[in-house]
Amino acid sequence: MELVTIIGLCAATLTTSAFLPQMWRTWRTKSATDVSYLMLISFMSGLFLWLVYGIYLKSLPIIVANSFTLFFNLIILWLKIKYR
Repeated sequence: MELVTIIGLCAATLTTSAFLPQMWRTWRTKSATDVSYLMLISFMSGLFLWLVYGIYLKSLPIIVANSFTLFFNLIILWLKIKYR
């Protein structure tokens, strides 16, 4: 594996895992009042486009990072809807 791919995967791990505390907190407190719908929708739209871009480039770090981050944000959106 090339060094640039390893760097990309490390970056993907750090940026993706940044959403875990918010997801766990929302799940634990059953409150998502401080999470903005506009932020979630616009961010997830960007993640989806990054995912399409990564698939087009066949870039593993871009695909992995944006797939997991999109999944985590879908969970946060679901929790936001569920625990209004």
